[in-house]
Formats: sequence, structure tokens, C-alpha cells
Amino acid sequence: MVPVSALPELTVRAPAKINLHLGVGCPRPDGYHPLVTVYQAIGLYDDVWVAGHSSWEVDVRLASYIRDTEIPRPGDNLVDKAAELLAAHHGCQRLGSVMIDKAIPVAGGMAGGSADAAAALVALDRLWDLRTPDNVLLALAARLGSDIPFALVGGTALGTGRGEQVEQVSDQGTWWWVVVPAEEGLSTPEVYRHFDLLFPDAPADPAPAYGVLTALASGDPARLAAAMHNDLEAAALDLRPDLSDLIAEGEEIGALRGMVSGSGPSCVFLCASGDHAREVAAGLTDRGCPVILVANGPVAGAHVVELT
Repeated sequence: MVPVSALPELTVRAPAKINLHLGVGCPRPDGYHPLVTVYQAIGLYDDVWVAGHSSWEVDVRLASYIRDTEIPRPGDNLVDKAAELLAAHHGCQRLGSVMIDKAIPVAGGMAGGSADAAAALVALDRLWDLRTPDNVLLALAARLGSDIPFALVGGTALGTGRGEQVEQVSDQGTWWWVVVPAEEGLSTPEVYRHFDLLFPDAPADPAPAYGVLTALASGDPARLAAAMHNDLEAAALDLRPDLSDLIAEGEEIGALRGMVSGSGPSCVFLCASGDHAREVAAGLTDRGCPVILVANGPVAGAHVVELT
């Protein structure tokens, strides 16, 4: 077997996330909102390719439905920050060539930047032959962002704290989703600020996720549809009233449930099967939605897909 350190390049794939339950409490003294959330990784992916190089460089290729104006400036990308943190932790140089192939909607409430960071941690750990223990990699991920530990873990998981504390949960279903990205993104901090404005008396302890956890264990799409919950949805819909019409259209077409994904503005629609999801997607296309994505879940977290 070729040693990992001798591999000249590799590609790591990381999935988008949706929140089946998102309970939000009032801000903590550190400014973060306490969360109780149920994450699910779905089959929309960003790929991060890395190779050895004498300096550090990052480039991005975008799916046709993602605008380049939505991408962070060079140096501000979470991949740059993940690489810097991993290199600093091990006392090594940040060297390498990185290509990010983005298909997860940007600023859409689906944690595309977090997926990229998770993929970079896994890829660079292998490229640099650091052999970082899983628990250390998760701790580094938590320092980078609340959703990044889940992007490493994948599957379906309960998130607590500010979302960075994750544990796998029982999930007996294969769930089918129609995802409708918005043409213009929403700032997550802006949505949280609007939540605070709308709900100044939000409880310190977020709403629990018992209903969603029970539905997942049952494997019944109708039960999951009835249990899905997002405390940030009201704030997102108040900022973007057009999303209410979109959700209503999707449910009228036949989706079991439509909901804003995380902080939005992407909307997700739960369907009973793959065929049902394709029917709903076709109906939304007929209603004029320019981009419709179909995906199932749960899927694996950040993982190597190519070694050359």
C-alpha cells in the first residue's frame, strides 16, 4: 500500500445539511444563541481537491446556479481558515493547491462553507500526513464554526450548545427532499438579529426535538412532516415574504411539508419517495422556479472519494 504521505493529491466530498428541527434560545452572555437542532446530511455536495504545492493557493469552481459575487474573498474562505488552524495546531507550514467545486447553495442555510471547511480538514490532514485523532479534528472544527463538526460526522445527528456538540441519533428512514435555492442569499447573522427583534422574550432553553427524534426512529415520512420545526423560519419569512408563497406552492403541488432550511433562504420540501420528489420538482419547475434540486438523506459526512 502507498503511504498516505506519498499521495500527491486527493479529493474529499462533504454534504449539505438541513435542519429537521431548529430550536433557538435567547442569546447567551457570549453572544451565541443556544440551539437544539437535528441535522441531516443530504446528497448535495461540495468537493475539495488538494495537492502538494510550494505555496498556498485556493481556487473555486461554481455550479451554474451559484453566482460568483456570493463567494468570500480570497483569504476569507473557511477553507483558508481551516488550513491555517490545522497547520498551526501541528506546527507545520500551510502549503498546498486547493480547488473547491461548489454545488451547495451559498448563503442558503445549508452550510456549504462549513462543508468546505470540513472537507479541507480531512483532505489536508491526509495530504500533510498529520494523522490527527478524530476527537481533535472535531474540536478544531468547533473552533471554526458551529456547523462544521456535523459536516465531519454526517448522517443524522442531534446538535446542542451552539450546534457544535453533535451525537448520532436513530434514523430508520431514507428521506427524499426537493431543495429550492433562492436567487439571492440571506445573511445568517441578519436572520438571528431579526429573530431577536421578533422574539425578545425567547426562552433561555430552546425547544426540544422529541417529536422529530421519534419520527426519525419510526421511518414514517408523514410523522416527520408533522414534527419538523424551525424557530428561525418566522424571521426568514419576515425578511423574505416571497418564501411563504414558495412554501405554499410546494405543499399545494403535493409535498408533505415545506420549510425554510436553517436560516434560509433555501427551502426544502419533504416527499414520500424518490418518485414523489421528482413529481414535486417537476411541479415547481412548471411554476417557474429556476433551480430545483432533488436529494436524499441521510448521507455520510466528509469523506475521501478519490485518491490518485
